[in-house]
Amino acid sequence: MNKISQHIKDSYHELLEKVTWPNWRELQQSTSIVLVATLLITALVWVMDLASNSVLKFIYSLFK
Repeated sequence: MNKISQHIKDSYHELLEKVTWPNWRELQQSTSIVLVATLLITALVWVMDLASNSVLKFIYSLFK
């Protein structure tokens, strides 16, 4: 039990003393980067889905 409480104390101390938290501007920039990257990847997957759907429809139409 002593090890668990020491671990919690050490973790708390590390969060307060050793971790550098981003300021508001850095947080906004990081959030914007993640949002833009998510939208780009989503658009890329959507285009790949449309392309594969079209290719498969064409292949299936050949065998009707």
